[in-house]
Amino acid sequence: MNERHMFDMVRDQQPVTLPANASVQEACRRMRERRVGAVLVTEGDDHLVGIFTGRDAICRVLAEGLNVERTQLADVITRDPDTMAPDKTAVEALRLMQDGGYRHVPIVHQGRIVGIVSRGDFRGLEQARLDEETGLWERI
Repeated sequence: MNERHMFDMVRDQQPVTLPANASVQEACRRMRERRVGAVLVTEGDDHLVGIFTGRDAICRVLAEGLNVERTQLADVITRDPDTMAPDKTAVEALRLMQDGGYRHVPIVHQGRIVGIVSRGDFRGLEQARLDEETGLWERI
């Protein structure tokens, strides 16, 4: 199988980014408009400081009864998320997501955001390869 790399998957991607002082409501609106499940939260010159996902909106905001208009992303994001370099393979990204228990991974090169991948971006063959590798490790 010809392995895809992160740079192939995020080429020409323009991920949704917002500053940490943006409201949860703004983040949710942007996710809805762009039909994505995560917003990359930045400071300064696109320096990644966190990620806000639909799961965060439910578990950290709605379930806690927070006001979406007044709650800032800085208060509810996952800070310093795991990231991947653009030269990593699809199977490596899937492995990271599986091991970490999350669905989105920011792709960062030399401190700059170049994109984001989510579990749904991967092909069946890539998932099958991960399952095969996982099975091998479990038998060892």
